[in-house]
Formats: sequence, structure tokens, C-alpha cells
Amino acid sequence: MSSIEDDDDIPQLSADTLAALQGFYAERDTKQKQFEDLKAKAEKEFEGKLSMEAFTEDWNASQFWYNGETATILAQQLLEGATSETTIAVVSAPTAFVQIKNILAEQDPASRPQVTLLEFDERFAVFKEFVKYDFEHPTRLPVELKGSFDRIICDPPFLSQDCQTKAALTVRWLARSWTSPGSHEANSLRFISCTGERMKNLILKLYSKIGIRTTDFEPKHAKGLSNEFRCYANFECSAWKWIAEE
Repeated sequence: MSSIEDDDDIPQLSADTLAALQGFYAERDTKQKQFEDLKAKAEKEFEGKLSMEAFTEDWNASQFWYNGETATILAQQLLEGATSETTIAVVSAPTAFVQIKNILAEQDPASRPQVTLLEFDERFAVFKEFVKYDFEHPTRLPVELKGSFDRIICDPPFLSQDCQTKAALTVRWLARSWTSPGSHEANSLRFISCTGERMKNLILKLYSKIGIRTTDFEPKHAKGLSNEFRCYANFECSAWKWIAEE
């Protein structure tokens, strides 16, 4: 068989397919470059504005980033009235964490609260605040984190009873107090849960003791999300009010 005949047997990509493939690799290389730049900045204690652009969403891992407005609102409510003595845990909500860092970058370092990101995705280990977290093991965390946090936000990765319940165990383990701000206790917990609307009854049950309720704030995602998403909290603020439960 001639070499020409051999060449004819080799599948050839169409111009459109080849262009699409080249575009895919170019985008991948750009994202990798952004991530490497971010890593270098984080290692140098970079204080400028951070972006989620370097962290491509992995839908198989149920990663859906908030849009900028939602991330800012959540970050602001976690930081409102915070001092250098305040401790904030961000559980499976890296978009909110990045926005918290952006806001804090404009504040005096001496007045900044202590922030910890609990996250499964090890790409976020570029941040010194990162702690590896797997909801399948709710309390497999550094012992010094137990009972250490005044404010917590949690966005469990999956809309299942198993995931939500285990995430709640983590929140309870992390919380310094298990009372709501309305109790007027000095160390009451400020808590936010962002998750699917169909998790409502379970969320209200899991966090009933700390006074959680459905709010009128609807978190939005940068690339949209087919599931109805809700924000639940045990406090009202300028960004949201509680809605009457049916």
C-alpha cells in the first residue's frame, strides 16, 4: 500500500473543528497563566484586587461561582461590625472568601478579622487561609478550629440530605456559640446558608436552634444556575429581610 493511500486513511479535522480545538487550548493556557499569576501574588502577600477568573468552575464537583454583586453582599454582611477579634469561617463558598479578601485589602491590617476558608478544591491552597475540607468527614479538621468562629457562611456543594446534614455538623463544630443574634448573648453566632430552595425544610430544621429563616435575598451565579437558589440567615440586615414562612 502506498504512503498516499495511508494518508487517505488518516481522519482529518475540519477547519471549524480545528479552530474550536485551538480555541479550547488557548483558553486553557490563558486560565493556567491567570492561576500561576494569582499563586505568585498570593505567595507575596499580594494586597490588590483578586478575581475568580483564575479558578475555572468544575461542574462535576458542583462548583458554581456567585456573580460579583452576590459575592459582595455576602462578604459585606459577614464583615459588618467586625473587628480584629472577630473570626469568620467560609465553608465551601470560595467566591465569598475572595470578595472578603478584596474588601479587607482596603482596611488597616491591624483591624482585620481572622478569616478561614474551608474548601475541598486544593487550588485555593494558594491562600494562607485555606484549610482542606471534605464534607464526607465533617469534623476532620485542625482541632484548633473547634468552637472558634463568630460568623459562618456555608454553601454545601450538593443538594442532598446527606451533604446538607454533614455540612451542618461542620458548622456546629466550628461555631463558638449555638445561639442566634436575637438572643442578645455576647457570643451569639451570625450564620448564613446559601443553597437550593428545595433544601428549605431541612435547613430550617438543622439550624432551628440558632433562629435561621428564609430571606428575600436571592443569590445569583456568574453563569446562571437551573436550580432555585436561596439565602437563609439567622439575622436581618440592610441587604435582606426575613420572609413569612408558609
